[in-house]
Amino acid sequence: MAKKKNITALFIISAYMDYVLEHGEQPKNVYAFAKSNNFDEAKFYEFFSSFKVLEENIFTTFGTNTIQVLAQSEEFATFDARNKLLSFYYTFFEQVTANRSYVVHSLTTDKKPMQSLKLLKGLKNVFTDFIETLDLKTLDLNQERLEKLQHKAINETAWIQFVMAMKFWLDDTSPSFDKTDQYIEKSVNASFDLIDNTPLKSIVDFGKFILKETLDIKA
Repeated sequence: MAKKKNITALFIISAYMDYVLEHGEQPKNVYAFAKSNNFDEAKFYEFFSSFKVLEENIFTTFGTNTIQVLAQSEEFATFDARNKLLSFYYTFFEQVTANRSYVVHSLTTDKKPMQSLKLLKGLKNVFTDFIETLDLKTLDLNQERLEKLQHKAINETAWIQFVMAMKFWLDDTSPSFDKTDQYIEKSVNASFDLIDNTPLKSIVDFGKFILKETLDIKA
């Protein structure tokens, strides 16, 4: 049988995800993976240097696809920063939910937390670049170095918040992952209210939600 020639990165990603879900593990090596999908091994290396890089790229692609979907919406351009961030969250989680079996396997099977976070390295870059476009309000410190540190702190805090939402989604057993939607809304609203120096109701509301869902305490 003639080898397939028109191989794309998307084809390789799809074939890899299918293999992992069917076998519960990554292929033994690139040669065997390419042979089983009827293409030359060299084609794989045109796009990825290893399975590890491919796995990172899958999560990066979820992020870039999210940006592309949002960019196609004329309404999105009219949103304020809070609703733009909410739109990113909801669009991203629609994608990972559509691929939940692979994402759960990739982030939880025989992986330590720090190993899982390494898979999100490219996604973090996409996400923090997006956060930069929101032009979030910061203190006027009149000192360039301090302002750079402030921006970095905001980006890191936003990323940690995003990772925590992913963790909540991984553990969520509610129908249609409705509780994840609630988590996202309350979490994002609370963070923006902190920025706006109006932390009252939404932060208390988010605190009660976390207590109830993670500690099983009725607040």
